[in-house]
Amino acid sequence: MRKENVKVIIWGLGAMGSGMADMLLKKKGVDIVGVAGRGAKLGKSMYDYLKTERGDRPDVIIGTPEEVITEKAADVVLLCTGSFTKSEFDRIKFILEKKINVVSSAEEMAYPMAQEPELSKQLDKIAKDNGVTVLGTGINPGLIMDLLVVIMTGCCEEVEHIIARRVNSLSPFGPAVMHEQGIGITEEEFREGVKNKTLSGHVGFPESIQMIADAIGWKLSKPVEQSMEPIVTDVDRKSPHGFAKAGNVAGCAMKGFGYVDGELKIEMDHPQQIEPEQVGVQTGDYVIIKGTPNI
Repeated sequence: MRKENVKVIIWGLGAMGSGMADMLLKKKGVDIVGVAGRGAKLGKSMYDYLKTERGDRPDVIIGTPEEVITEKAADVVLLCTGSFTKSEFDRIKFILEKKINVVSSAEEMAYPMAQEPELSKQLDKIAKDNGVTVLGTGINPGLIMDLLVVIMTGCCEEVEHIIARRVNSLSPFGPAVMHEQGIGITEEEFREGVKNKTLSGHVGFPESIQMIADAIGWKLSKPVEQSMEPIVTDVDRKSPHGFAKAGNVAGCAMKGFGYVDGELKIEMDHPQQIEPEQVGVQTGDYVIIKGTPNI
C-alpha cells in the first residue's frame, strides 16, 4: 500500500488550473509540488496567486515548464492549457518523456482517436516507451454526456436511440472559454464567427458521440454534424470573467448528431450561458435512452 502522498504538478493556472489547485489543497494524500505558468505569474507564490493560506506547507513558486517539469519530479502533471489534441500534443509529449503521468483537461483528449487517430497512436507509444500513462478527462466531455451514457446503456438489452442534454452555466470559466463561446459579442458577430470558424463553442461532440458509438458497437455512417446558435440576453449579465449587455450574446446553444446507416441515433443538446439563473434557466443533466428497457 502506498504511504507517500501523490505528488502533483499543475501546468496552466487559468480558471481551470486554479480551480484544480484550490480543490487539491483541500484534499488529503496529495501534495502540489510544482506549478508551471507564464507571463506575470512567473516567480509568484502559488498561494499568493490563489489568495490561499499556505499554513505549514512548503511554498510553491510558479516557474516555466522547463524549470518545473523535470524527470520524475512528480507522479502526475495536470495539464490545463488548451482544448485540442493537436495543440496539446507537444506539451503532453514533453511531460511523458520526463517519465511523468499526464492528466489532460483538453476536451478532445477525452477520446482523441475520434479526430486525431495518428496522434493518439503516437501518444500511446510515447507513454508506453516511458512507462507512464496519459489520460484525457473532465466533466464534459469525459463523463456526463458520454461515459455516463455508456454506463447507463449497460442496463439495456438493446439500444435504439440516445439523447444527452446538459444545461450548463459558463460563469466559472475563464477568458479563453468566454472567447470560444462568443460571450459579449453581437448576434451578427457571433454568426460571422461561426461562419469563419473563429468561434469554437463547445469542443467535444465528435469525441463524445464516437465514444458512445464505439462502446455500443455502432459504426457512424458520416462525420458528426453540429449546429451552433447564439443565446441572446435581454438583461445585462456579468460573471467573474465575462460580461454581456442586454441584446448581446450571453451563451451558445450547440447540438450534435451521430448517424448510423443514415439514421439519427445519437443526439446531443448543450446550451451554455453565463449567469443562467438570472433569467430563470435551471441547469441540469439529462439522458434519455430509447431501448429495452427505456431509460
